[in-house]
Amino acid sequence: MESKVFEPKIVAFCCNYCAYAAADLSGSMRIQYPPNVRIIKTPCTGRLEVQFLMRAFEKGADGVLVAGCLEGGCHFIEGNLFAKKRVNYTRNMLAELGLEEERLRMVNVSASMGRPFTELITDMIETVRKLGPSPLNEVERPESKVQS
Repeated sequence: MESKVFEPKIVAFCCNYCAYAAADLSGSMRIQYPPNVRIIKTPCTGRLEVQFLMRAFEKGADGVLVAGCLEGGCHFIEGNLFAKKRVNYTRNMLAELGLEEERLRMVNVSASMGRPFTELITDMIETVRKLGPSPLNEVERPESKVQS
């Protein structure tokens, strides 16, 4: 009998100026990270609302990573500080819902941190792999049923 290794689905919201640039730099440096992360480029992590983070989980993500500029280095002054508050709020919400708050993480990187960015991605994947599939993915949703 074959044992299938769980490969988590990770959604990474990356700010345009730093985190997305770090992801681009890692690609230019030919540093590979696991392919099970989907990067969504945002103008600033400060524009992310709690509903975007929760929606990622509803749509099948096993983990969500928010990657913004270094604290004090946000191109929109305090955008990453707003994001940090929203991520912490959402982590508390996840815990109240019975989900592990480790499934959601915020990190700060600069545009020159290509290698550390890939290490953060890999660490997030390993953390979620240990947690296992999101319990939300096991629930059959009525809208997903095919009607005859």
